[in-house]
Amino acid sequence: MALAPLSLSAMNLFEFENATRKLSVQSKKMPVLFTSHGNPMNIPLTREEHPFWNTLFELGKDLQKNYDVKAVVVVSAHWLTRGTFVNISHEQTQIYDYYGFPENYYDIKYQATGAPTIAHEIKKIIPAVEETTEWGLDHGAWPMLMHLFPDAKIPVFEMSLDYYAKPSYHYELGKQLKSLRDKGVLIIGSGSLIHNLQILREKFKNNDMKPFGWELEYDAWIKKQIDERNFHAIINYETSHALGKLAVPTPDHFVPVLYSLGLMDKDDEVKYFYEKAANIPAFSDRSFIISNS
Repeated sequence: MALAPLSLSAMNLFEFENATRKLSVQSKKMPVLFTSHGNPMNIPLTREEHPFWNTLFELGKDLQKNYDVKAVVVVSAHWLTRGTFVNISHEQTQIYDYYGFPENYYDIKYQATGAPTIAHEIKKIIPAVEETTEWGLDHGAWPMLMHLFPDAKIPVFEMSLDYYAKPSYHYELGKQLKSLRDKGVLIIGSGSLIHNLQILREKFKNNDMKPFGWELEYDAWIKKQIDERNFHAIINYETSHALGKLAVPTPDHFVPVLYSLGLMDKDDEVKYFYEKAANIPAFSDRSFIISNS
């Protein structure tokens, strides 16, 4: 009896698994990103309405033109766990982890597949990392990705943040993932270098959208530490600057940058692809790419 032909979904899965099995060392080392993912209010805005989205769109075109991007790993500020996890699912659930917004905020779709083979490889590199299928792409990932790679053809999955770990843990974990850069894997730290939701909400209650002013001072300090590779100061952000605890009262949005910096090699350069000051208080959109070209 003849076998029935493979369905389209089965064929896609077959092709996907073959592609990931053949992941090999490439001639060009993949860059690393640290990027803001914006704030939920901006999610339905077009690239014409929101310049940051357009910047991501142009960056994505450049990345695909100059590199063979096999897969994307996002270290998102919005997947907080005890311990570190990677999502090994082939199908990636789109998570709308923001609440109380108009209906159109929940109509936007970004349907990307995962990269189980690469997720398994992270487990091999760092055995303490745990595998799970219980997450997907949260709003630290898909709103940014839908402009960076709008066709959703590049496989993507997330690695969680151990909320209870020390900052040095996140930096060292990033360093251990360097080999993936040689295999076409783009690793993205997704967060914000300034993120104080509590005082932002207090201003919003009074219909005050104006930044406090101190954001520029802290942003300039962070940039200086990155430029001078003073990563010790960034790892110890809570005490390295008088504004540290005000700018970063919780670790979730800040520590993704430690993964990006941990992935940096001596011959790499940092280029800021977005530096415009945020138009809301206690927030930063500063974003950069790390590469050796």
